[in-house]
Amino acid sequence: MIWDLGKSLVEGGHRVTFIVPKGSSCSFAEVVELRADTPLASQIPSTADVVHFNFLPEKIELPVPYVVTEHGNSPIGKVLDVNTIFVSRNHAQRHGSESFVHNGLDWAAYGPVNWQRPREFFHFLGKAAWRVKNVAGAIDLAHQVRQPLHVLGGDRFNFKRGIRLTFSARIRFHGMVGGAVKTQLLNGSQGLVFPVRWHEPFGLAVIESMYFGAPVFSTPYGALPELVPDWAGCLSNQADQLAQAMQQAKRFDGERIHQHVVHNFNAQTMAQGYLEKYQKVMSGSPLNAHPPCATQVFDHLDWVSR
Repeated sequence: MIWDLGKSLVEGGHRVTFIVPKGSSCSFAEVVELRADTPLASQIPSTADVVHFNFLPEKIELPVPYVVTEHGNSPIGKVLDVNTIFVSRNHAQRHGSESFVHNGLDWAAYGPVNWQRPREFFHFLGKAAWRVKNVAGAIDLAHQVRQPLHVLGGDRFNFKRGIRLTFSARIRFHGMVGGAVKTQLLNGSQGLVFPVRWHEPFGLAVIESMYFGAPVFSTPYGALPELVPDWAGCLSNQADQLAQAMQQAKRFDGERIHQHVVHNFNAQTMAQGYLEKYQKVMSGSPLNAHPPCATQVFDHLDWVSR
């Protein structure tokens, strides 16, 4: 998201500088090495009009206006910066804010969709080691509908966050994948199985899957209702309801789902949203009337299995 935002801003005639750890490189923008032993304020280029943080910085005095994108869920009671931007409407509302910009991606980097390719399995996409992602629920759903499930982002044996051993020929684990391997798998799937048990701040896995025409079978938490219209999948915390919808996966219009995310969640639209936020702080106005603070628990949400 950060890369695609920077690239889109440059394509729109703006100059972008990334301040990032040593070893980073970029063909379209200047790269400045982040120095941990030097005050951050002194590392900001003198020509900068606005600074965009993608983490919550320590209290510092900056010579220019700034914004902060919050990508995750904050614990209840944690006070965020007054210029915080969230990544979905739900994400913002749960922090007492109305300031958000939906994520978008450079879809040209994903290549064309092969609509003639057979769709012979479902897939899960996410960090399976995170309990809130509920890969166990996705596996149970695959067994319930007697369909293969490809897990992108996890291993068959997981000992990091509680022991999970999955012995089933129907479930295939691919570990952490990216690039052509990832897109090839997504292009062969008949649907994303994503029964998360937390309020998803946004859901890049969701729009990546939808780009390849995959309907979404997920819980209705966080940003999911903002991303998935009722004609593009099924949202429920009831396993039986999701399984019933999965059995009818072929009825969903993949090309319509593809066009939905290409039109609504692209890098150019995201960049325009951020430009509006930049302009507001450059005019001297804060993005929020008061510092945002989480008001709702974001995990351990209901999941009704069989």
